[in-house]
Amino acid sequence: MTSVFIDELDASTYAAYAARPGSTLIIPTGATEQHGPHMPLGVDAMLSKDIAAAVAQKLGALVAPGFSYGYKSQPRSGGGNHRTGTTSLGATALMALTEDVVSSFMTQGFENIVVLNGHFENYQFLYEGIDNATAKMRSAGSRARAVLLSYWDFVDDDTLARVFPEGFLGWDIEHGGVLETSLMLLLRPHLVDMSRVENHPPATLTAYDIFPEDPARTPDSGCLSSATGATADRGQLLLDAITGSIAHALRGELAEPSVLT
Repeated sequence: MTSVFIDELDASTYAAYAARPGSTLIIPTGATEQHGPHMPLGVDAMLSKDIAAAVAQKLGALVAPGFSYGYKSQPRSGGGNHRTGTTSLGATALMALTEDVVSSFMTQGFENIVVLNGHFENYQFLYEGIDNATAKMRSAGSRARAVLLSYWDFVDDDTLARVFPEGFLGWDIEHGGVLETSLMLLLRPHLVDMSRVENHPPATLTAYDIFPEDPARTPDSGCLSSATGATADRGQLLLDAITGSIAHALRGELAEPSVLT
């Protein structure tokens, strides 16, 4: 089968797919952000790309090159933008990037655009960019549609209970924790060093933000919870739940994509 990644396709194959009824393109979005001493800076972008590819294979969709930079890491969800290695976009830049890219793919003929988010802080700015792009294209006569989703929202309660047998403490402290590390152990194990995982209690976070950021308020590791319970088997549970639920949701929302041959 031809690759699902558009940057690996020739222009004529790509154009033929984009022109088919129900053509669907998934845009993975992530960030360049520290994920503790045991994982690389590109975790968010890598996971969103791999999940997008798995969903595309289920649907017969294509995958665009991902966004490797995201909105500013925040202490209460990503350790903080002050941490070395975290390299971010401002809100205006991310909104403009999203609007331009989504508009361009709609102009090229795609009927369905799916933006798959892999970085917690991105969501509202992706939303604004997609909303602006869709409004602009509708005013020009396009009937293209778009969907925005974050992959972790598709982890069901049963899977959470199996991955977190001692209890799930919430997505806001999962940065660099069991979920991301388990998925990386499954999908890119050569980039994970479990011997460097620090075993510390979950961060105690305030219900508010302080400026400038105070590095002392989050663990020195940069992770908001420990990844000591991460395994590739748990990563498989997560991947199956996520990709199955996303594919099911998209089949219900969008016209059935054409299969690429």
